[in-house]
Order: sequence, then C-alpha cells, then structure tokens
Amino acid sequence: MKDIKFENERAEKISKDELEIAPNGKALIPFLVFIGVYLGSGIILQLKGVEMAFYQFPAPLAVVIGIIAAFLIIKGKFSDKFDTFIKGCGDSNIIIMCIIYLLAGGFASVCKAMGGIDSTVNLGLTYIPPQYLAAGVFVISAFIATATGTSVGSAAAVGPIAIAVAEKSGTSLPLMMGCVLGGIMLGDNLSIISDTTIASTRTQGCDMKDKFKLNLWLTVLPAIITIVLLILFAKPDTVVSTGDHQFNIIKVLPYIFVLVTAIFGMNVFMVLIGGTIFAGAIGIYFGDLNLLTLFQSIYSGFTGMTDIFLLSLLTGGLAEMVNKAGGISYLLVNIQKFIKGKKTAQLGISALVSITDIAVANNTVSIIINGEIAKRICYKYKIDPRRSAALLSTFSTVFQGLIPYGAQMLIVTSFSNGKVSPLEVLPYTWFIYLLAISAIVSIFIPFSDGLIRKNPWNFDKEIDEKSLLEKN
Repeated sequence: MKDIKFENERAEKISKDELEIAPNGKALIPFLVFIGVYLGSGIILQLKGVEMAFYQFPAPLAVVIGIIAAFLIIKGKFSDKFDTFIKGCGDSNIIIMCIIYLLAGGFASVCKAMGGIDSTVNLGLTYIPPQYLAAGVFVISAFIATATGTSVGSAAAVGPIAIAVAEKSGTSLPLMMGCVLGGIMLGDNLSIISDTTIASTRTQGCDMKDKFKLNLWLTVLPAIITIVLLILFAKPDTVVSTGDHQFNIIKVLPYIFVLVTAIFGMNVFMVLIGGTIFAGAIGIYFGDLNLLTLFQSIYSGFTGMTDIFLLSLLTGGLAEMVNKAGGISYLLVNIQKFIKGKKTAQLGISALVSITDIAVANNTVSIIINGEIAKRICYKYKIDPRRSAALLSTFSTVFQGLIPYGAQMLIVTSFSNGKVSPLEVLPYTWFIYLLAISAIVSIFIPFSDGLIRKNPWNFDKEIDEKSLLEKN
C-alpha cells in the first residue's frame, strides 16, 4: 500500500510540474536546428551527387549542434541547463534503450560471424520452388530482418542474391527489389530487437512483446495478400534452378530462440544475452569462432551501434532541455487544435512520425524525436501506449521504405549497378502500401487491439493491469 501511495503522489507531482511549464515556441528552435542540419547536409550532398547523401553527415553531430543551439537560446544559468541536459541523457528509458542497442548489435554480429545469415538465406532458397522465387525472396527477407532486427543489414545480405535470382530467372528486377524492400521493412517493423521497436517501446513505456502482438495483427493480412499477389503475378519467365546452396539448420536456431523467448515474455536482456551465448556456442562448435573471435564479434556489434547509441543519449538530453523550456508544451497546445478525440489523436501521432521520417530519412530518429510528444498525447486522450508504439513503428517504417533517398532503398538499388532507379522500384513495394492501408484502417476499425481490450492500460500507474497485478 505504501508503494501505491508513493506512485500516486509521484504521478500527481509529475502532472502538476508539467502543467506549470509555459508553452514556448522558441524552445523548439534547437530541435529545428538539429533537423535542419541533418536534412540540409543530405540535400546539399545529394545535389553534389554523393552516394548515400543523407547518411554522410553523422547524425550524433547534428544533435550536438542542436544542443549547442539549446544552450545559447534557452534562458537560464549554464549550470542549470547542463544539469537538465544530463538528467535527460541519464533518463532510465534512454539508458535501457542504449544497453538494448548494444546487446542487439552483439547478437546480430555473432550470428553473422558464425554463418547464421547465410544459412538462413540458403535454407529458404533450397526449399522454395523456382516458380515462387519472388514470393520466396519476400519471405526470406522478412524472416532475416525479423530475426536480426536490421533492415539495412538484411538488404545487404539478401539484395545481391535476389538480383542474381532475378537475372537468372527472367523476373523483373524492379519487382524483385520491391520484394526485398517489402520483406526487410516487414521484419524491421515486427522484430523485437530492431532499433525501431526498442525506441518505440521505451519512449512509450511498454513491453516489446505487447507491441509485437499488436504489430503482428497489422502485418499478417498485408503479408498474406502480398505473397498471393507475388505467386499469381510474379512468376519468372524461365523456371531455373537457383543452384546448390549450402546451409546448416542448427545455425538458424539462435534466431528462432530469440523470437520465441521474446514472444513468450522473457526479459529482453536475458533474451539477447542468451541468444548471443547460444550463437557463440554454435560458432565455436563448428569452428567458425573461437573464444577470442567470439568476443571480437560481440564488441564489433557493440561498436556498430555507436551512432544510434550516441544519437539516443544526446537526443534524450536535448529533448529534456526543450521540454523544460516549454517546447513540448507548445507543440502539444498547437497539435491539440486539430485533435478532436482518440481517432484524430492516433492520426496525429502517425502524421508526426511520418513527416519527420520524410525529413530526416531515419525511422529510429523520427521515433525518438516524436516519442515524448506521442506519449503526452496518449495520456491526454487515453490512447493505450502500446497502440502508440505500434503506430510510431509502423508509419516510420512505411515511409522509410518508400522515400527514394532512404538507406534501405539506396542499398537495394545499388546492387543493380545503375540498371534500376528507386523510382522504378516504388510501384512494386506492394507490402508497404498494404501495411499503410492496414494501419490506417485499424485506427477506425480497431481489429488489432484484442490485447488492449483483454489487458487494458492503467494510466495512473503507467503500466498494464496484468503487469500491475503481478508486480503487487
């Protein structure tokens, strides 16, 4: 009872403190500086013909410039502003998010080093009938991205194989690229270890397994329709064997372990640590790794997450400064003018993250930028945060897959050596369009909200009812 009383008092104090923050549009300037530097550098480099232009300027440095602007623009003592910045960087959700990034990177790196990705791709190609190659590439791409949590890495792994298969079978290159793009964005949105899932669930304060279940219902029908369409309309001109592909089914097991244990509710830290140990043991057993190379692979995975780690940490500090200065309050006051209820609130959250992703060409960054605003809207209009997490992840994924200057699109089309442009691929990203339709329909017809209805959210305690009962 004492703990419950303390939590009630804490919730009341937080609400009171937030009400005392006066809206201040000028406090948003540091955020605009951050987005402007990031977006502007990409546009300038794009005009100069630089490859992957929107990914050349390090995002963490763009945040640093925004932070400097915050220290210059926001009023108050330097020491007070610095304390606010450190408080934001050290927020428990930010730290947890960053640690999960590291563990996810370590797991993915070890799996790749011991041959898990190659075995998974080759397993699929071995058992997929040649006449269903396009649908097969879509399914393989989806599984790889779901298992590894990275759409960019999955594009690099499956892209070259898909191009080779398309050329050998006579299948349209843009169509095959659309299959890869749709599959990897499906996996990125659904995976419990992707940075989009980590960012959306941590900013909204909900569990990954719950967000997975909501997203699964949004994803299943579009995926099935896509597969059916590919089987009917994407048959190759020439039915040929895709070749002899070597695989080891045991090397696929760590991915299965991570997916299953996460879905059944095991703590995400235990899931990733267990999956990494499992993958490492398999690698050592088959001679792909030894203890030294295992630890090197784990650390390589850690360093591969440096950008997103620093970005999340620094953005947390910047967001806290902007929030305390009244920037978030200003946004909420103005956004609420267009929100009339739960449905328009969900449309508002979806629109915010979509527009931001179009601007910054990074779905994780767009979620981090809008996470706090989305959470405030949820508590204002009593929208389940698990629903908000699903919308943030889904709509940022949709537009990340469609923008011609996104990393995923650029990587996939790069394997064609200039034969296919991003604009030629867009008509064939069938799954992404269907996913967008599914998500929009779900706002008006909540077909994916069974979990929410069975286990509602307790807004006073900031936790779902089932977890609250288990906790007490």
